Amino acid sequence: MEDLKDVYISPLPDSPYVKPFRFNYTQNGKEKTWDLLEVHDSVAIVVFNVTRKVMVFVKQFRPAIYYNCIHPDDRKEEVIDTKKYPASLGIALEMCAGIIDKNKPVEHIAKEEVLEECGYDVPIERLQKITSYRSGVGVQGALQTFFYCEVTDDMKTEQGGGVDDEIIEVIEKTIPEIEEMVNSPGPIASPPSCLFALMWFLHYKADKFKK
Repeated sequence: MEDLKDVYISPLPDSPYVKPFRFNYTQNGKEKTWDLLEVHDSVAIVVFNVTRKVMVFVKQFRPAIYYNCIHPDDRKEEVIDTKKYPASLGIALEMCAGIIDKNKPVEHIAKEEVLEECGYDVPIERLQKITSYRSGVGVQGALQTFFYCEVTDDMKTEQGGGVDDEIIEVIEKTIPEIEEMVNSPGPIASPPSCLFALMWFLHYKADKFKK
């Protein structure tokens, strides 16, 4: 995961994942514009292993985090110096999640993501839909649907780690470690949706596992 090299910045060609465009409108009689990104909606799943009372996370390299750790002057270099900017700067700890790029119910996509990324085969009925919210409201506003599920060691049928060229490591944390994480002064290499999910878990679910 941290074997990073040949990093460079280039213009964005046509992409199946991100479509930049300019939004034009008139508000209160004043003409305005706003630059936006069209992206896929997504799902995120809090996975808690009740056998060992640990939260299941995924750790992966996120180019957006890495890019924003590079000084603006160094972004202009032909090749980014990965000794100065090691891959560890871009590694995030997140909930299991994935984009909605198939014509399937969101529950089915959530089930697939838990299996592919974390290795647990979760029955659809064990996926509890918590809420949905808008992410990245400054530039995209895509809808993310948040699920919760409890798993056991017996439900682990695969290794996890993603599919195709994904490089994902499954990480487990105890409830005290989660509490320490959300109380950290930061910066925390996790998206706001992950921190929201952890706060939800600590508020609504954690007490029954502390006994």
